[in-house]
Amino acid sequence: MKIFFRLSYNTVWGETLHAVLYRAHAGANERKINIPLSTQDGKIWTGSILLLFKQPAVMAYHYEVRRGDKTVRREWQKVERTLSVSPQTSAYYLNDSWRELPAQAHLYSSAVTEVFRPQTVEKTPLPLFKRTLLLRVQSPCNGDLYLCGSTAQLGNWNPDKALPLTRTQLNEWGITLNAEEQTFPAEYKFIVKHNGAVLWEDGFNRTLDNPSLKDGEVFARQDLRPCFTGEAPVRAAGVVIPVFSLRSETGCGVGDFGDLKKLADWAQKTGQKVIQILPINDTTLTHTWQDSYPYNAVSVYAFHPLYADVRLLPGGNKSLEKERKKINELPQVNYEKALQLKLEYLKRAFLNEGKTILSTPQFRRFFAQNTHWLSAYAMFCTLRDHYKTADFSKWGKYARFSYDALVAFCKPGAKEYGTVCFWYYVQFLLHCQLTGAVRYARQKGLILKGDIPIGISPNSAEAWTEPQLFHLNAQAGAPPDDFSATGQNWGFPTYNWEAMAQNGYRWWTRRLAHMAQYFDAYRIDHVLGFFRIWQIPLHAVQGLLGQFSPALPMSADEIKGYGLPFDTSFTRPHITAETVREVFGGLAEKVSKKYLDMQVDATYQLKPAYATQRQTEQAFANQTDEKALRIKEGLFALADNVLFVPDHKDPSKFHPRISAPTSEAYRALPAGEQQAFTRLYNEYFFHRHNEFWKHEAMQKLPAITQATRMLCCAEDLGMIPACVPEVLNKLQILSLEIERMPKRLGETFADTKKYPYLSVATPSTHDMSVLRGWWKENPENTARFWREVLGKTGEAPAELDGKTAEEIVRLHLNSPSMLALISYQDWAAMDEALRAPDPEAERINVPANPRHYWRYRMPLTLEKLLDQTAFNDKIKQLITDANR
Repeated sequence: MKIFFRLSYNTVWGETLHAVLYRAHAGANERKINIPLSTQDGKIWTGSILLLFKQPAVMAYHYEVRRGDKTVRREWQKVERTLSVSPQTSAYYLNDSWRELPAQAHLYSSAVTEVFRPQTVEKTPLPLFKRTLLLRVQSPCNGDLYLCGSTAQLGNWNPDKALPLTRTQLNEWGITLNAEEQTFPAEYKFIVKHNGAVLWEDGFNRTLDNPSLKDGEVFARQDLRPCFTGEAPVRAAGVVIPVFSLRSETGCGVGDFGDLKKLADWAQKTGQKVIQILPINDTTLTHTWQDSYPYNAVSVYAFHPLYADVRLLPGGNKSLEKERKKINELPQVNYEKALQLKLEYLKRAFLNEGKTILSTPQFRRFFAQNTHWLSAYAMFCTLRDHYKTADFSKWGKYARFSYDALVAFCKPGAKEYGTVCFWYYVQFLLHCQLTGAVRYARQKGLILKGDIPIGISPNSAEAWTEPQLFHLNAQAGAPPDDFSATGQNWGFPTYNWEAMAQNGYRWWTRRLAHMAQYFDAYRIDHVLGFFRIWQIPLHAVQGLLGQFSPALPMSADEIKGYGLPFDTSFTRPHITAETVREVFGGLAEKVSKKYLDMQVDATYQLKPAYATQRQTEQAFANQTDEKALRIKEGLFALADNVLFVPDHKDPSKFHPRISAPTSEAYRALPAGEQQAFTRLYNEYFFHRHNEFWKHEAMQKLPAITQATRMLCCAEDLGMIPACVPEVLNKLQILSLEIERMPKRLGETFADTKKYPYLSVATPSTHDMSVLRGWWKENPENTARFWREVLGKTGEAPAELDGKTAEEIVRLHLNSPSMLALISYQDWAAMDEALRAPDPEAERINVPANPRHYWRYRMPLTLEKLLDQTAFNDKIKQLITDANR
């Protein structure tokens, strides 16, 4: 059989087109055939290949753009181009166009095709005739697809006589026509039939011409994408809550994967379709409450042992029951006791059934699919507990990871093999339990939405095994924003994107593929980090001394070109007697004597022992009294009081310090120099990098977000570059819309009625106060919201009552957003009998506090929540009224 390729694609000088042919649904390591295409005009590319088939087969192919031997672009492949071939087929003529991301890519996600609008695929191949016309159509339409045209064979434009298409893949339809029976030329269109209604595709009629086929030949059009205006959009509502916050009657003081099933029961009962959780990766570094921070993962693959449902374990463990009941009565999570209890349950279960479980075919299959991370993770956990630190630089001969050491450490009979197997057992158990919860939720019409943290711990399995992928000598964070006036320092290493790009961002695509086993949607934590990350030097504790990376730093001459007489003194803290008095008040004299050195020009500099924030932090490590903390924070502020920071790669270039126009160093400048600095600052932060950062994001995000069929949702909060909305729209990534954090300049509150469809609407996130807490934070702001948004008269109530909370929730449900996801606390705010007495106790995280204890628990159990008929009926009615 001979396959002829014809592709319409405009290239630039140096680029070539290639078709890649392989067995349908082939694995990554299976053989693929490369077919170079040629062109006469740089617009139409053709090529062919001769193949011999002894039996019927289904082949797949796609197109790539190459520059030399490097692939620079692949077409969108979430729906495979397929060919059903047989020994009777003599030739395939493929007339194609390049497949870009579809206009409704969100409808191709597993969230839609598996849950919101589940599809059934016909596995029987389309019939082939003596001479065959093959049409394949990509369409996420809600209903059945038909072909209707101008000839008798195509129905004479009568929808009742239209020809049905067959769903051959998810969101792909196909039909074969006997060329010998057709009248040419013919006009036709595609139509959708759903619940008795007929919807015609937009645009001009299509044309069916005679391809003049010989016996055994197939003429195929594989690139048809009709558009149907008027289809009802997919809109869903859901709940946002961390797994650790779930409470059940038989729990261990913390939520687990078993509790997700009870949460799914409640979500289904109330008409919700989405459950969004926080990251569930293992964060065990110290076995203390400081590990409660769920974004500081020690593995991007392993799940936290805390989430094991021990009720499913063998043995009963009656001796642990007393402790279980005790910690399950606590109002908040006691992380240390809960983890200790869970591990005790798991260790006893492992002794009881571990050997049996690890010998099952199911475990062997799990191990084979996860071997690229599982053994190294088990070795990491074993060494962490042996050396009593996750800082692998202190692990002696194991400080530097090697594959040979991994094989020796984890082989049967090795000294620590039993402990290694325990961690295998725990991860397999967690995998099975989460898979069971996901399956249960899907059966109830619900999806789970996961969370992909932007960073990893510097003391993690990934940093240990693949250090070349990270900048371990830097810290990631965020510049000042509504969450923190001094910025955020997360302590994560930044990514070495250049190294990751060399193999097509495999580290990321593997990570996403792993998560796609469990989730149908996910939140990209801090999507801005894919445009640029806020990189903070190791000597800094706060975020003000950071710089964007990558970025375009400024030379001294360029700075001078703005009218600012630059010298390196601008990179050193500007400390005068007035500065000290302003920062320390009545402590100024004491601070000047103990922590500062006077200079010849009557200014000060920090003493060498306190020259950096990290040194100051260490000096005050054991001091917790109010005066000491005030001095420490004041010394941090002095270290921040600079106008420029040197570039981390090229110290001869500089970045203006973020928020410098509010600093004392700026106020000390003469008026003309202040104006010059302001022009420079605005150009640097708001204009200079737009195209540069757009290019950076478009290098990374397409490969990463299109690696799976999960619905991709961005967390795009903070200091948002102007190019971000454009990139998110182009890649059809859902944005995050929060009423109290408007993205339009000049707005105090975002207009929920104007949210984009491709967005997630939510009143609050885990990094914010809940609605009830926000209501009390700023009475003047609340009064304005009361009048301008809710349209009320009179005084706003001091406390957010249930009825007003319901109005705010209704605004979000009625927004155009595809998803309206409400935190459990904000759902509960509508019922004054169910919500917690203190709204501050409902807050999950305080970003300004890097040592925050993540321990919020629901005030009532899931079992009791299921019995709250009036509350549950209210939620269901709100969702029904909003047509979600």
